[in-house]
Amino acid sequence: MIAKIHSAIPFGFDGRLVEVEGDMNRGLPAFNIVGMANKTINEAKERVRSAIVNSDMSFPTKKVTINLAPADLAKDGSCLDLPIALSVLLLSGQLINLDVQNRLFVGELSLNGRLRPIKGVINIVETAKSHGIREVYVPLENLSQATLVSDMKIYGVDSLTSLFLHLKKQVELPSSAEKALKTANTCVSGPFLDHVRGQKIAKRAMEIAIAGHHNVLISGPPGAGKTLLAKAAANLLPDLSPSETVDITKIYSIAGLSTNEIISSRPFRSPHHTASAASIIGGGAHALPGEISLAHKGVLFLDELPEFSKAVLEALRQPLEDKIISISRANQKTTYPADFMLVATMNPCPCGYLGDPTHECKCTMTQIQNYQRKISSPLLDRIDLFIEVDRVDNKSLLNKLPNDNSEHSVVKNTITEAIQHQRARYGRDDYYNSSLSSYEVSKKLALEENAKKLLTTASEKLNLSARAYFKVIKVARTIADIAGAELIGPDHIAEALAYRRK
Repeated sequence: MIAKIHSAIPFGFDGRLVEVEGDMNRGLPAFNIVGMANKTINEAKERVRSAIVNSDMSFPTKKVTINLAPADLAKDGSCLDLPIALSVLLLSGQLINLDVQNRLFVGELSLNGRLRPIKGVINIVETAKSHGIREVYVPLENLSQATLVSDMKIYGVDSLTSLFLHLKKQVELPSSAEKALKTANTCVSGPFLDHVRGQKIAKRAMEIAIAGHHNVLISGPPGAGKTLLAKAAANLLPDLSPSETVDITKIYSIAGLSTNEIISSRPFRSPHHTASAASIIGGGAHALPGEISLAHKGVLFLDELPEFSKAVLEALRQPLEDKIISISRANQKTTYPADFMLVATMNPCPCGYLGDPTHECKCTMTQIQNYQRKISSPLLDRIDLFIEVDRVDNKSLLNKLPNDNSEHSVVKNTITEAIQHQRARYGRDDYYNSSLSSYEVSKKLALEENAKKLLTTASEKLNLSARAYFKVIKVARTIADIAGAELIGPDHIAEALAYRRK
């Protein structure tokens, strides 16, 4: 007799269907698992044996062989514990084929038969759906995330015993229709825009950047409020759309940062400049997502940009352009989404006081050039807005802050309205002006004749690259959306040009 249980494993940003086949023959008692299983899955033999026995069921005293098909697919993780256990119960006659037919099972077993949460449950449920399986059994703690996949019947399992009784129609497990969703807020709770002293131009630039999902670089001396401005911007981010919620929660589940909660707000990731390239870009032995993917549909904040390693900075070029990151390893190639808004800060020189009227810069010209050259021209070309901030007068630092955060509220409402214009224009709730390709810019964004002439003249004088040329148009479109204008006018182009690198 051959037992067959449907299961699945996360595989990059997707998943792969796995058939857990079981065979039982006469011979010395043995329990073998084949099919390119790693050490974690091989150790499932002891977990499964103990879980079955401690759940008051019998483990067969025969030679049991489990095959994980397809055999050439490398399997990793503990999510196959449950289907392996069910395969053993099927072989020993404690379950019948009708009990498990057209159902998919995943979960890690503890020695007492309880189920522990697993990583990548959304990948697994989506894989089941794509293969026509509409009934999935997941650990109870994964149920909230699993319900994000629509048109599926999801059951939460707390133990092997309760699942056995459910399959025998003696008890009813909690399903997706009965389980309340758990949400987690990943956005930092920090300052509001009203808490930033002065910096009117910088605040306006951040409003434009967030409204259109544009990349921004803030330059200025120490203490000018660069970091405070970036953190205040995190509280201006718009609400997530349903599709964005699924993508972000899926990434956090794959990374093991959240197994039982739905990410309900836009992420704000702030890695230290000593972080390795693998931690920011993604990678490692299992090609896990890095900070740029964890910041998907949110903000990646890089404080003191020139202090990051050259390898990290240059690796940002592809995701900034393509909104995805491809990670290649010997046994697999994985692509993760990386549609983040980059907010970076830097000093004008190593000491930070170049051009400061109140402090003398002590850096040599060579030091200044070497410092600024750490950020390559191709990377700078991918920045939409460049903001220069000056030191705020100390006399104004103790002025009383407003209690109602009125400026912050007005700007957030303006951003929301601008995003609604973009969603109506593009017919999508996850697409922004910055998302447009060069072809789409010329097809979907209309400019007044005076605006075209101004842009042509300015591009020649400023020697703009083709990428920078189109970025000016996209920023101008966001400015027009904020103003509620139908066409991009010369005043919108002029303001967008003012934010280009000097």
